Amino acid sequence: MAPIDAPDSRTERPLLNRRLAEFGTTIFAEMSALAARTGAINLGQGFPDTDGPDSVREAAVRALREGRGNQYPPGPGVPELRTAIAEHQRRWYGLSYDPDTEVLVTAGATEAIAASLLALLEPGDEVIALEPYYDSYAACVAMAGGTRVPVTLRPDAATGTYHLDVDELRAAVTDRTRLILLNTPHNPTGTVLTREELTAVAELACERDLLVVTDEVYEHLVYGTEHTPLASLPGMRERTVTISSAGKTFSFTGWKVGWVTAAPPLVAAVRSAKQYLTFVSAGPFQYAVAEALRLPDSYFHALRRDHHARRDLLADGLRNAGFTVYRPAGTYFITTDIRPLGHTDGFAFCRALPERCGVVAIPNAVFYDHREQGAPFVRFAFCKRTAVLEEAVDRLKSLAG
Repeated sequence: MAPIDAPDSRTERPLLNRRLAEFGTTIFAEMSALAARTGAINLGQGFPDTDGPDSVREAAVRALREGRGNQYPPGPGVPELRTAIAEHQRRWYGLSYDPDTEVLVTAGATEAIAASLLALLEPGDEVIALEPYYDSYAACVAMAGGTRVPVTLRPDAATGTYHLDVDELRAAVTDRTRLILLNTPHNPTGTVLTREELTAVAELACERDLLVVTDEVYEHLVYGTEHTPLASLPGMRERTVTISSAGKTFSFTGWKVGWVTAAPPLVAAVRSAKQYLTFVSAGPFQYAVAEALRLPDSYFHALRRDHHARRDLLADGLRNAGFTVYRPAGTYFITTDIRPLGHTDGFAFCRALPERCGVVAIPNAVFYDHREQGAPFVRFAFCKRTAVLEEAVDRLKSLAG
């Protein structure tokens, strides 16, 4: 037995798993707390300020009252929702999936991403992700023991868009590369990868025998273009895990209902990891989302038109306030460059903005491994009521002065 006064070696080891040591409190929590403290308009965190369709909310209430989903639902998801997901993929993209073997319901897209990476990666595997990327990607790769390899989307101020350098993507692939983690429509830049860019990704994946995990949660929020699922391209259905969710499309982000569609071996692998995360979740909400996915085309078209108008309202206001604006082709985020306003540090700018003019934004640098690449860029969310966006635009006018 060690002497009583001997140092406890356990105190020398940090409590947090070293794989997660670089990840602290998310910037979203910090900036949302700042918004609450200052009374600023929160255009940082991406959640709507109104609920989705009444019919969908009432479908959840009806499921609760009828006792559907109040106890553990089936592990893969309730059959009604899995069938609706398969119908959705066929209806919008011509993709055919078996609801029993090729669809898995998850606790939002975040769990779907985590379960996919935990299932498909071994320690040391490399994962290519388009930078900037949603912050949970890095944490999920780390938890799986993988190594993230960022490929940076490059801004073009002349066109106000971001583009994928296909040659850079190809050069990033090594013998240790296991999969590509793709996000289109892309948060935070709003980029929607073109068919030509997706074709290049598909050809590379087939050539190098890579898996691809695609985050397509903003699939119905595209403007002036169309979303093309990678799984629809030649050779990709059998090697692609497609992820989406109800939160962005139906404005019920708190329900956390997401899903995976993929070939049976991939779904089986992801399910093996997912069952030890939440096992099941959101029972009554699953029945409501099944009804939501069957809403008429007019709902989805109106959603797109409405957000298109909000995008233009905020983008024009930001440009008039002095920002360089990268007008997004998808999502509900706008990336801006703060250098025309005389600033280069997005963190300092965002932390001062609430006091300066009563608006909260997010510094894009948090989405980069190469922080210097994102330093002068700031993201605003336009998934808010028109009156709120108009007030934010009015407040931001002071920056132009």
